[in-house]
Amino acid sequence: MPVLSDIDSANNLVELFLKRADARGDKPFLGAKRDGEWQTISWAEAAEKVCVLAESLLALGLKPGDRVCLVSENRPEWCISDLAIMAAGCITVPTYITNTERDHVHILDNSGARAVIVSNEKLLGPLHGALQASGIAEHVIGIEDLHRQQSGSFGFHDWDALTTGDAAAARKAVDERIAHIGRGDTACIIYTSGTGGAPRGVMQHHGAILCNVAGAADILIEDFGIDDDERFLSFLPASHAYEHTGGQFLPIAVGAQIYYSEGLEKLASNIEETKPTIMVVVPRLFEVLRTRIMKQVQKQGGLAEKLMNTALEVGERRAEGQKKFGDGMKDAVVGTLLKPKIRQRFGGRIKAMVSGGAPLNPDVGIFFESMGLTMLQGYGQTEAGPVVACNRPKAGIAMHSVGPAMRGVEVKIAEDGEILCRGELVMHGYWQNEAETERTIKDGWLHTGDIGHLDEKDRIVITDRKKDMIVNDKGDNIAPQKVEGMLTLQPEIGQAMVAGDKRPYIVGLIVPDAEWAVEWSRENGKKFDLKTLQDDPEFRAAVRKAVDRVNKDLSVIEKVRQFAFADEGFTIENEEMTPSMKIRRHKIKERYGERLDGLYRS
Repeated sequence: MPVLSDIDSANNLVELFLKRADARGDKPFLGAKRDGEWQTISWAEAAEKVCVLAESLLALGLKPGDRVCLVSENRPEWCISDLAIMAAGCITVPTYITNTERDHVHILDNSGARAVIVSNEKLLGPLHGALQASGIAEHVIGIEDLHRQQSGSFGFHDWDALTTGDAAAARKAVDERIAHIGRGDTACIIYTSGTGGAPRGVMQHHGAILCNVAGAADILIEDFGIDDDERFLSFLPASHAYEHTGGQFLPIAVGAQIYYSEGLEKLASNIEETKPTIMVVVPRLFEVLRTRIMKQVQKQGGLAEKLMNTALEVGERRAEGQKKFGDGMKDAVVGTLLKPKIRQRFGGRIKAMVSGGAPLNPDVGIFFESMGLTMLQGYGQTEAGPVVACNRPKAGIAMHSVGPAMRGVEVKIAEDGEILCRGELVMHGYWQNEAETERTIKDGWLHTGDIGHLDEKDRIVITDRKKDMIVNDKGDNIAPQKVEGMLTLQPEIGQAMVAGDKRPYIVGLIVPDAEWAVEWSRENGKKFDLKTLQDDPEFRAAVRKAVDRVNKDLSVIEKVRQFAFADEGFTIENEEMTPSMKIRRHKIKERYGERLDGLYRS
């Protein structure tokens, strides 16, 4: 299959999909668990539904260029809807299923969406009030039965009715229409998850995503090879740019299957059942998986724990470019007795796990590499399609970096250390926000807002977010994500946020790890109640030891001198974490500002 030439020559994403569907035919494409069993939709069936739905959208009165919101959990119908919207010449506006009514109002008003596709009654709840408040959308399409009738200025439509029809006639009409859709035309408007304020609509054109997909496919082909049974397990929200490109359009481009996970609680079993070859995830998930694996092995004790410790020792030396006598033999023993068991927990066929969305702590990457799993760290942002760079095994994976720029991407470092990138992947701008567009894109260069440098092999090394950088009262720059990443690797600490802008030293807000807290309570004869425990001097001292361990590896200006406990974990529901699992600093500071300020008086 001439993958790269097909991607390079494709005029739009729908054209590429239909070409793959014609070639793959009745082979499985989209998989989901229904009634306890994994069921798949073939490429041919998906293509028919895409084309029929596209014509149905136009029959409702939508016109090319109209925006259509997509509010759904990850499922086959998400992908079909997305492609159908584009096949109609319209623009997809993906939204998070965790959005509040206020979030939906902002996106509906800002995008001017004329229609909404929503998966079920539960997700319609917060959306319904937003639709009435906005008053712009005319049509609501329910993938499942919404049990609703005509309501106000918009009407309800049934998914099955809109995806049933003359497939041949629909395909002919779609082919004629997409012949006039070019790489520069807008494919979707993805609203950033808003770590620092109201989400902005990023206009991603077809060429931006195709450029990204070509760069990722190049790595996949050259470094791993592609076979006829490639499988991706989709876990991150499909509405996130990283999953949209890497978890949907990359597998489409290489003719792979996509299986949709049932969620975090069932992720481990889903991995074993679907046996993916590629997984696209965020660092926080890797941290969780690392903690779980380490706890399970430590509970086994004996040989298993010794093997894990040996693997980590050898892996850490390898990462530092060092080698000790006997490492080869130790690696061989671990490779025989431990690594196959770890790989089996990931289905046994995994080629690579790709981390993106936020910086990956090197210790986490080293852990998985030591366990025999190839870990690639990528870098980018929604405004860049979203992937700018990624580690490549053949070039040598360096855990301190996010790899070199991908195929078709130029990168340079500005005088103040900001990372700039240029290429077809750069967005055409923010929807209805020219001022912010002009501030972000200058002379074709996207100003990422990230600080970093290029190493001796032109690999990007990220220091921190420019706007998140802490500048203390002496003018020293401190990268909070580095410190937070080190804190959350401690078994006692589940989540952390550090602060100290214009202050004499760094302080932290800590969420204790719940499992560790339960074990500590049992061992110390205390009743487990997280709120009560936080006032317990012995419990606080135990967490303090974890902070002190981290401080030993930090410079004087980075050390966390004081800390306070958060009242609860940072979650999507309390708006203290984005759907891509990054903490929302401004929200946390709003809630705990006085508590953090008090640490400078204690």
